[in-house]
Amino acid sequence: MIDLHCHLLPGIDDGPATLSEALDLARMAAGQGITTIACTPHILPGVYDNEGPAIRAAVGRMQAALDEAGLPLRLVAGADLHISPDNVARLRSGEALALDGSRYVLIELPHVILPPRMDHALFDILSAGYVPILTHPERTGWIERDYAFVGRLARSGVAMQITAGAFTGAFGRRARYWAERMLDEGLVDLVASDAHDAVRRPPLLAEAREAVRLRAGADCTRRIFEAVPEAILADRALPEASRRAPDRRSPDTHSSSLGGLLVRARSLLTRSPRETRHAGHH
Repeated sequence: MIDLHCHLLPGIDDGPATLSEALDLARMAAGQGITTIACTPHILPGVYDNEGPAIRAAVGRMQAALDEAGLPLRLVAGADLHISPDNVARLRSGEALALDGSRYVLIELPHVILPPRMDHALFDILSAGYVPILTHPERTGWIERDYAFVGRLARSGVAMQITAGAFTGAFGRRARYWAERMLDEGLVDLVASDAHDAVRRPPLLAEAREAVRLRAGADCTRRIFEAVPEAILADRALPEASRRAPDRRSPDTHSSSLGGLLVRARSLLTRSPRETRHAGHH
């Protein structure tokens, strides 16, 4: 399996503090059947001031440590990018990283309260030629009030990543309810571990895969755990991107300008990487 959201790099954010702890996490991931891990440390200026070149260097060091330890894991670079007005500029400059150099970028929204104009910030990223992957919406404090917002984003081209532990109950009944509801409604694009260590926040992809299979069937499980992650790393359009009915409404406004941007954003999912990036630069 491919894990596209994992805090594996030691001493760089709230993941493992030491190389030894990182190796423990890696061993557990390999035991789960994970073969490829995207190392995605937080980028949150003032809290986690990680930047692209340093992340890539840390990935190289961690890969060397895994090879020396005989662990059969391939690492790729990425980031867990907290939403901010300068996301696009940082992505274009290389200060922030998309997943393995693809068009796909993990985006984390504020956890407790959904600030205004978050839809505009996400569509700025889309219109620049990137596809935001919204991380763990099922665990946010605002999902009850703003669940319709999640659905509109999903139908407009923003991908949705659910945490593996949400399907196993590791984050409680509330997170499990929203993860299962999003799965039932066709709003889940991929599941990732969001693992931080081998004890408090372990990778639970194997357990989550079985939970999804029992609830949604084998075809859906293969799509979420295999086809979508493979497409992301290959920088291809997501399979079955048209499964969601287009939402003709703009996220929190009826302005024609944002409505047009929604149409434009949806088209990015079916373009080639070259076409997508060209469309995003003006």
